[in-house]
Amino acid sequence: MNKRAFRCILGFSVLAALILILLWLNLAMGSSTLRLPDVLDVLTGRRTDETARSILYKIRMPRMLAALLLGGALSVSGFLLQCFFGNPIAGPFVLGISSGAKLMVALLMVFSLQRGIMLHSGLMIAASLLGSLGAMGWILAVSGKVKSMSLLIVAGVMTGYICSAVTELVVTFADDANIVNLHNWAQGSFSGTDWADVRVMSAVVLVTVALVFLLSKPMGA
Repeated sequence: MNKRAFRCILGFSVLAALILILLWLNLAMGSSTLRLPDVLDVLTGRRTDETARSILYKIRMPRMLAALLLGGALSVSGFLLQCFFGNPIAGPFVLGISSGAKLMVALLMVFSLQRGIMLHSGLMIAASLLGSLGAMGWILAVSGKVKSMSLLIVAGVMTGYICSAVTELVVTFADDANIVNLHNWAQGSFSGTDWADVRVMSAVVLVTVALVFLLSKPMGA
């Protein structure tokens, strides 16, 4: 085994161990602290404390799985953008793709909430997908005209600022309640995440990641 392979195996092993430790601490720590043996007893069914069981299964486990799924999805998206553009600093935030997604969700959220329409998580995912595809399409159009990769990154940053400016303009003319809901969503909090949200995330992320692996050779990833 060469040194590079050894470093890769060691690095991934350390990261896997850290993830397991952090997941375990996420289940145990919070406003109601649970001892690690108590968490294991609840998960294995040896303890029937309804309070501890509700805290783990209804609050902490959905948040933990959502953070794990979405964190992995962000890392995969960043890796694909780096491979596609051949630039190590390319990413959904640098190229303005995340700002495009936020803009579309802001428009949908303000429009629907003003009319008393409650949004399902699937609609918000679809809106963010359309917004990110629009920003990505613009970046691809610019990449055909710009030969320098540094100028492409600058164009992506400008696109992000433009989308953010339009989003703030929409927020300015929205109702106060809508502004609060939009900013809470934009901060990316996992508060209120339940198993229904986790099922939607799993369906979207796992299917997409599977397709990415199947198409890794054509994409050069």
